[in-house]
Amino acid sequence: MVRALDGKTFAQMVRLGAHHLTNNAKKIDALNVFPVPDGDTGTNMNLSMTSGAGEVKKVKSGHISEVANAFAKGLLMGARGNSGVILSQLFRGFAKGIENKQTLSAVDLANAFESGVKTAYKAVMKPVEGTILTVAKDAASVAVKQAKKEKDIVVLMENVLTEAKASLKRTPNLLPVLKEVGVVDSGGQGLVTIYEGFLASLKGEELPAYDVSEEKMDEMVNAEHHKLAQDFMDTSDIEFGYCTEFMVKFDQEKTAKNPFNEEAFRNELSEHGDSLLVVADDEIVKVHVHAEYPGNVLTIGQQYGSLTNMKIENMREQHTAIVGEKEKKSTPAAKEEYAIVTVAMGSGIKTLLESLGATVVIEGGQTMNPSTQDITDAINQANAKNILILPNNKNIVMAAEQAGEIAEGNVQVVPTKTIPQGIGAILAFHPERDIKANKKMMEEAGEQVKTGQVTYAVRDTKIDGIAIEKGSFMGIADGKIKATNKDKTETVKLLLKEMITEDDEILTILQGEDVSDADLESLVNYIEATYEDIEVEVHNGNQPIYSYILSVE
Repeated sequence: MVRALDGKTFAQMVRLGAHHLTNNAKKIDALNVFPVPDGDTGTNMNLSMTSGAGEVKKVKSGHISEVANAFAKGLLMGARGNSGVILSQLFRGFAKGIENKQTLSAVDLANAFESGVKTAYKAVMKPVEGTILTVAKDAASVAVKQAKKEKDIVVLMENVLTEAKASLKRTPNLLPVLKEVGVVDSGGQGLVTIYEGFLASLKGEELPAYDVSEEKMDEMVNAEHHKLAQDFMDTSDIEFGYCTEFMVKFDQEKTAKNPFNEEAFRNELSEHGDSLLVVADDEIVKVHVHAEYPGNVLTIGQQYGSLTNMKIENMREQHTAIVGEKEKKSTPAAKEEYAIVTVAMGSGIKTLLESLGATVVIEGGQTMNPSTQDITDAINQANAKNILILPNNKNIVMAAEQAGEIAEGNVQVVPTKTIPQGIGAILAFHPERDIKANKKMMEEAGEQVKTGQVTYAVRDTKIDGIAIEKGSFMGIADGKIKATNKDKTETVKLLLKEMITEDDEILTILQGEDVSDADLESLVNYIEATYEDIEVEVHNGNQPIYSYILSVE
């Protein structure tokens, strides 16, 4: 019987939950409702969980609130896609619910699960039942009821997992689209997988052999943190040249005279650099900041205790070595009034968005949603007083909003869900308007655009009354499958028939990396002959996954 859950035991639960999720990520991806090759819920949750487990591994204390806080922080910064963001919020609330607790009783654990659910529901503007939220809520509700009579944490976790699985099976009854396709919710399945790992750890049971070792897991986390650094700017544009990381171990004598206040500490450090991250608990504060004078920020930290784990890197030298440029002296770049940060995959689409006015284009979208950290880094790199973020994918909107809350400055998210919506939004931007007026006008412009996509099916299925064979092409209009055919070009023709009306005037075609120039020319000739009043624009998007991305206005 386990009556008290300590930090070391919870850390093992997190580690086994992360391993189990890694093993099952591809299976969870396959639960995506649409049979497209970009079903990435499992991948997103796996990367988010891996980041959380990486932070937990660094904690040496057995204090469970410290472990939970580290887990929540790692999840937050590694969160990808809606599923990853919701997962981070579930355990952010979990950590808040057990603040200052060294161990947990069954009641404490149940209340922590419930606290996580409340935080996650608040983070979602329009919660949808039949998703990971429902599975988490139902499991937490059973935990609270069972904890009133059950003191054994192992038994409580068994009940939590049993109800999570039962709730997962009920998701198709709450979301008709799941029932039609014959699958359960992928995010809910991911949470069940994590809970399976938690329980196996508590019971001392082994899971199947893992595909990813701890060393590889650490490499994934480290690669994500700095992967965009060398691509952001010219060496001469780096305003704060030293990547400075350190920890302060609080000294009771110093903090008695000069009490530590996290918000005041963060505000003071922000005057000395950017890309600031401050995470504190009762014993330490960890700082990551890009500063021009590292000694100044170290002195600020030293007011509260002893410095440990210090690392200072000259980013100008690193950047020069990577890009092969000769470093030039320059004055710090002044902040621009406006910047637009957006997301896209495909070199041609990236070039197109930049030509329209995008300041930073994050590489990502289908199959690889950028994390909260990626978007936060891009916001810092944009170096502007007012920043508009265009996610261009419904699964990136929440991560963008989360990044906007973390980042300093005036940040607004225009919730574009497709590349055509993003293009329409950028075209509506006006530098003379204030940021809220721009957000409103850009959002309205994006909503006026009709989006079409052509991709291939990764399995046999039937949805919206359309039978789809594995390997066939699908035509998707604004998120709904409208056509399918074994021939790529015929699929586009069927899709355009569903999309174009008498009121439409412009059709923009983004050519995918698998489309030949000859096939494209043949398609354009067909469109011009069939739709005489439609003006056709063509761009080589060079995007993966989608052979064609279409915009109709």
